[in-house]
Amino acid sequence: MRFPASHDRLSRRWGQEGKIESQVAKNTDERDQLILAGKEFLFPAVLHYYDEPLVVETAQDQYLWDLEGRQYLDFFGGIVTISVGHLNERVSRAVHRQVDRLQHVSTLFTTRPQIELAERIAKVSPSGKLTKSFFTNSGSEANETAVQLARCYTGNTEIVALRHSYHGRTSGGRALTGQGPWRGPGTPESGIVHAHNAYCYRCPFGKTYPSCDVACARDVKELVETSTSGKLAGFIGEPIQGIGGFITPPKEYFGIVAEIVRAHGGIFISDEVQTAWGRTGKWFGIEHYDLVPEVMTMAKGLGNGLPIGATTARPEIADSLRYLTLSTFGGNPVTAAAAKAVIDYVEDQDLLKNSREVGDYLEAHLRSIQEEFPLIGDVRGMGLMRALELVRDRDSKEPAKRETGLLMEEARSQGLLVGRGGLYGNVIRISPPMNIARDDVDTFAKMLRNALLAVVGS
Repeated sequence: MRFPASHDRLSRRWGQEGKIESQVAKNTDERDQLILAGKEFLFPAVLHYYDEPLVVETAQDQYLWDLEGRQYLDFFGGIVTISVGHLNERVSRAVHRQVDRLQHVSTLFTTRPQIELAERIAKVSPSGKLTKSFFTNSGSEANETAVQLARCYTGNTEIVALRHSYHGRTSGGRALTGQGPWRGPGTPESGIVHAHNAYCYRCPFGKTYPSCDVACARDVKELVETSTSGKLAGFIGEPIQGIGGFITPPKEYFGIVAEIVRAHGGIFISDEVQTAWGRTGKWFGIEHYDLVPEVMTMAKGLGNGLPIGATTARPEIADSLRYLTLSTFGGNPVTAAAAKAVIDYVEDQDLLKNSREVGDYLEAHLRSIQEEFPLIGDVRGMGLMRALELVRDRDSKEPAKRETGLLMEEARSQGLLVGRGGLYGNVIRISPPMNIARDDVDTFAKMLRNALLAVVGS
């Protein structure tokens, strides 16, 4: 399960140390040219984390190398997407086998990889009750499909989503999203209302868990009764809000919400785009809440970097989607073969257990670092999906947006890649491959601490 040492991988990629230096010198100009070309030929709206874009050239396991040969420990995994390591050998073999047999036919034809993947997903679904899947290219499309499904099944149209959520970059996905910066301009789709999320660190009711009686969840009833017709198609929520900053609700939250939603005719959609496939220590994030949803959406870690989306539902709900539909690239044979290999690898290597145990080890490091640095206001998450919320003052909880940007830059200079999120841009997101070892966490903690020392001293 444990990854090879970084020195071995670097030697394989670039050869002897002198050769590395030579390659660095040759590639510096190419790096600058690529950055300039990107400014000329790509949409400027595309987000880059760093003041100077990081030009990635190659990757293996838990490491990335830039065009100049610099090595980075990847503790973000391409936005919670690299689930079993870059260029995982088992997944790559599945891709190579399939690409030489059949690359594309669309959903108009039946293929072995698509059926085998659908069967595999059904076997690990919560309580084995979600057994039918529809494949697409992304989480955005999976969420669009889930909303259409809820409306077809219930005959109702209105959807409850959550504040601080993110559900994709399509028109419907942006309307479901509960963060202004990601919604964009224009009139959003009607029939969607946003409930309070369980942001315990910044409770909108000024309460403290558990004495709060989970007021944020119970408030959904009044929201439905005052801001909708009272007849719902469904509710959609992330078990842990990804771009929202890995906001993690208390265990009672979704059960209370689901009861309210179902009482008003709706179904429960669990957006598992970031939380599925063992990331939190269970196959699906919603399983931590003792709740079986009617529909789940998935993407990211399912393909370990290959583009795939899936909407999985109970049979009676899947059967309600009766209008003609297809997905040109959905269930692509190559990506489906890779996704099945990912699931098999997670199970064979017992990565759910590794996510729990190494995740706990990671949390212990983070809490120790929090004690040392008042800049860290909150540590949260599950398994290998953890976050640090940075504040300028722990009493006022003023978001430390500038310091978060500095920390990203300093971490990069240390050779560490992490993510950033949160409505206020002050959350560090940590989501390494699920087959990392404890010594990887030790290296991460050392790099993070050094980066924090540089920020505090600046």
